[in-house]
Amino acid sequence: MNPQIATGINQQINQELTASYTYLGMTAYFEMESLTGFAHWCRLQHEEEQMHAKRLFDYLLDRGGKVELAAIPSPRCDYESPLAVFEASLEQEEQNTRSINDLYDLASSLNDQATVSHLQWFVDEQVEEESLVGEVVSLVKRAGSEVAALLYLNDKLGARTAEADEA
Repeated sequence: MNPQIATGINQQINQELTASYTYLGMTAYFEMESLTGFAHWCRLQHEEEQMHAKRLFDYLLDRGGKVELAAIPSPRCDYESPLAVFEASLEQEEQNTRSINDLYDLASSLNDQATVSHLQWFVDEQVEEESLVGEVVSLVKRAGSEVAALLYLNDKLGARTAEADEA
C-alpha cells in the first residue's frame, strides 16, 4: 500500500473516532437536559461513526497497512441549545465529507483502484449523513422556541433505530 494512502486512511480513522467521541459529548448534553430522544439520536450517530472507523481500520489491515492510532481531543459536552448541537453536527459531517473526498481524490491520483472502490461506500454514506443532519437542523430551526414542537422532535428522533439507518 502506498504510504500516502496509509497515512490518509489513518487520518480518516482518527477523524471518524473524533466524530464518534463528539457525538458522545452531544449525547451527554442532551441527557443532562432531559432530552432523551435527541440523546438517543446522537448515541446512534456515535455508534455509526465507530463502525466507520472500524471499517477503515479493517481495510487498512487487510491491505497490509500499518494502523497508527492518534490521540482524540476531548469532546464538547455543553451547548447553548439543541440547535447549536445539530449545527455543530452538520459542520462535522461536512468536514468529514471533505476529508473522505480528499482521500478518494488521493487514491484516484495514485491509481489505487481498491481504495477508490472501498471509499465509494463512504462517499455515498456522507451524502446520506449530511442529508439526515441537515433535515434535523431544518426541523429544529422550524420549531424555534416552541417547547411543544421541540418535545415532539425529541420524541420523533428518539424513535430512530439503528436498523433503519442500515436500510
